[in-house]
Amino acid sequence: LFPHSIGKTKNVLAFVPADREKEAKDSWADMVGGEELIAEIAKTGKVNCDVAVATPDMMPKLAKIAKILGPSGLMPNPKTETVGANIKKIIEEIKRGKIAFKNDATANMHQAIGKVSMGTKELTENLIAFVEAIRKGKPASSKGTYIKSATLTSTMGPGIKVDVSSIAS
Repeated sequence: LFPHSIGKTKNVLAFVPADREKEAKDSWADMVGGEELIAEIAKTGKVNCDVAVATPDMMPKLAKIAKILGPSGLMPNPKTETVGANIKKIIEEIKRGKIAFKNDATANMHQAIGKVSMGTKELTENLIAFVEAIRKGKPASSKGTYIKSATLTSTMGPGIKVDVSSIAS
């Protein structure tokens, strides 16, 4: 979680059993459902959300629509913390701006940490939080320099090199 919002709210789709639908709706999930929602997605082939979350007991049922959710990066996964028994906590963290990041094929990480309209203090605090999260995720088996360089840029602006070695870990 960033200390300052980057201004993006995510549409959350929650796959939960019928007896937990109210809990998910109370946690601000945009779409909530169980087997009937899975059947509808299987029929239409369309999913209109940014993040899909599920309870562990719904995961076997999601196999039916894995070919739809998987390629679009929406398949709930324990590694990305989108599967869990405490669905309320998962949805609330995502709605508050929790981010998941990963590197691309060339070992680069692309992540929005703020907006141009934000002040220097807010951008700096978000950058520090992001760098610390990356360092916490460093595998114990990884040797050598973990973050070699960092560059900040606006969408179409020039890149500015940032010295992240001075950021405390």
